[in-house]
Amino acid sequence: MAKEPNGTDKKKKKGQNPEIGEHGMEHKDEKDQRGMKLQEDKKPASEDQDENFRPSGSAQSKVAAPSHQKEVSEVVRASDKDASWVRLKVVLVPEGRVMTVAFAIELSIHELKRHLASELRVPADVLQISLDGRAVEEHKSLMELGVRPHSSTRMEMSSTDPSFHPLRPLRLLEHDSMPDVITVQVEADGGVLQEVVVEIERPRHQKAFLGGYRHRLTGVEYHHAAVQTLPKRRPDRGVAVFSRDTQTVELKSQAQQCPVNASTQMTGIGCYVSCMNDRLVTPGKYTTADEYHDRRLRAVIRLQTFARRWLAQQVVDHLRKERARRLAWLEMQERRRNEEKEEQLRDRRNRWLNPKRQEDFNLLYQALEKWRNEEEQRISSSLRGAERKAALCALLDQEMDLIAAIGRHHIAVHSDNYDKAVRNFLDKSASPHQRRAADGRLIEIDTQNTIRARELRDLYNSISLTTVSQEQRLHFLMTLKHTVKEQECELTRDIMDLVDREVDLMTRGVKSAKLEGLRKRICTLLLQYIKTPAFNPEVAKLLKVPQNPSQLKNDMILCQYCHRYLRLTDFIMSASGSLNRQCHQCARLNNIARSRDDFTFYKSILMRLRADEQRLNAEAKIPFLLKVQDMQYLVEAVWASRSALSASIDLYNLVFVRWDRQKDWSPWNCILLSKEETSAHLEVEDIHMTYDTTLIHEIERKHAQARRHFSQVPIMSEHLDTHPAAVLGNQLFSKPITMAIVKHAKDITQTSDH
Repeated sequence: MAKEPNGTDKKKKKGQNPEIGEHGMEHKDEKDQRGMKLQEDKKPASEDQDENFRPSGSAQSKVAAPSHQKEVSEVVRASDKDASWVRLKVVLVPEGRVMTVAFAIELSIHELKRHLASELRVPADVLQISLDGRAVEEHKSLMELGVRPHSSTRMEMSSTDPSFHPLRPLRLLEHDSMPDVITVQVEADGGVLQEVVVEIERPRHQKAFLGGYRHRLTGVEYHHAAVQTLPKRRPDRGVAVFSRDTQTVELKSQAQQCPVNASTQMTGIGCYVSCMNDRLVTPGKYTTADEYHDRRLRAVIRLQTFARRWLAQQVVDHLRKERARRLAWLEMQERRRNEEKEEQLRDRRNRWLNPKRQEDFNLLYQALEKWRNEEEQRISSSLRGAERKAALCALLDQEMDLIAAIGRHHIAVHSDNYDKAVRNFLDKSASPHQRRAADGRLIEIDTQNTIRARELRDLYNSISLTTVSQEQRLHFLMTLKHTVKEQECELTRDIMDLVDREVDLMTRGVKSAKLEGLRKRICTLLLQYIKTPAFNPEVAKLLKVPQNPSQLKNDMILCQYCHRYLRLTDFIMSASGSLNRQCHQCARLNNIARSRDDFTFYKSILMRLRADEQRLNAEAKIPFLLKVQDMQYLVEAVWASRSALSASIDLYNLVFVRWDRQKDWSPWNCILLSKEETSAHLEVEDIHMTYDTTLIHEIERKHAQARRHFSQVPIMSEHLDTHPAAVLGNQLFSKPITMAIVKHAKDITQTSDH
């Protein structure tokens, strides 16, 4: 019997494999009965069981790979039965890994290199095979190298280009638990045993587990051969066949009663039964069916009582929580309203004490007018004759002093605002251009014009400084002179003359207080120089007056009060499109001298209305077409400066909302309410079912008045909805706002200020 290279015989090795019979083959029926073994305990790797195996040869037959649940193939060289085989152990240098290959002894080294190159996935020309430390020639065969048939030979293989083509086996060491090559004996014709070299092939996919057994001690799993073999497919006869037995459900009804056998034994002749364990049973009270059902009914009613009590407690707890939440919300709303009122009072007090805008000064003049009216009424009601005239003269003197104080404060504020406006103008002209990049970042770009504007801004800031030394002032003046000397014109000559005059006066020892007027003239001319686009091109986009005179041809209007030609933007334009021939400055002076009105209330109402409508409908147009004067007409003439529901006269607490919330806001679809009433009104689904008929008719009358007034405005007439002619005929005609109405509205405003 032939021996393995490591000294073990092949028959003994076959006995270690439970799937190979006496002659190396196993019958299919025996395999189906016993099952195919899936896993074995791993054995220590030896030279016969080397890692990194790839099979070679032509014909292959499948066997099992127990350690990895892989399919294997048994390679049978049927084409050449007399061929001799040799087991080659190829050592990969420098890693030292071993590959075992069964190879025909008459094949050449070149064919061996091609086979190993395909297994290692490297080019064949980079492989170098050596035997006993000497490189072998490619045209020689294994037999010419002295290798004997059915023996084991060790060879080294290295790569000539290890950096780009390293020799790495495609299978890890832990994946090996079975010999790479085995030799089995197959009974040939005539009962002759023939040795066949079998190479194990390990596919890469994992074989699915479809049922079987697991050894409790070793943990080895065995597959059912029946579930691993595809069932035999019946031949297709071409006709669809259905069985009625599988399509019909069979029903069967059968009653079953288990017999109960019982027997008793009594004391008799020849038989004694002890009565020690007997017990006396007395019959209880008999319960009728009605009594039983009545008891069950009472129990059910009791259970329902407890259940309904629990449900009622849940409802009460929910109502209590809702009530607490509602009270907390009302308290929060009340606190918020109080905070808003306090904030309004603080804002008004701050505007009185520290006015900075024109609206703040209008508030001061309105308070002055209110004080004058109160004092005049008090004097007229308490004094007569000469005393009354003297008191009115004293009141007039006090009013003049207060107007003068307000005027001085207005001049100071105007000076501060002018300086801020100039610095803001210079910063805008000197700011770099900003562009949005593709990634969203802002990119700042400096041009020649922005650099020039930045230099002029810094020069103006330096000239405007007052707390500098004489040397620094002289340096700033010389820089200014050299800057404006580049352009020759009347403005630059005036600047240079003023600079030379200040330098001469400073060298003569004149004090700085006496040079204040001269320095202001220099700053004014320098600012004029900076605002000239010929000297500073960057300011052209910031100037309000266009540089092309032809653009002013149809844009200049004569003010009938100050007799100045001003641009169209300097006049008041109403929503009706009519132009008032009074400029903004004349209107401000007229308001200070005569009416002294404060439009802050109406402006706040208009701004809140625009914000609410923008939130409800992004395409709302009518609120943005109205002016402050139009809002004043709506509040005073149409709604009499009071809430339509509670008649509240606090203008700070009044807002305009939609009358029918399904339609957009308009002067003929609005209602003036307090902030507390707004939330409740916006929750009304049907106004005709909620409000009284009298109130509805009154509000519709006000809507008709507003409709007639704003129908005269061309831009507002486009948004008028269609209205039947009969209804329009029954509506009341609105009258122009009279002085009595305005006077009444002023009285209401004065009362609300208290």
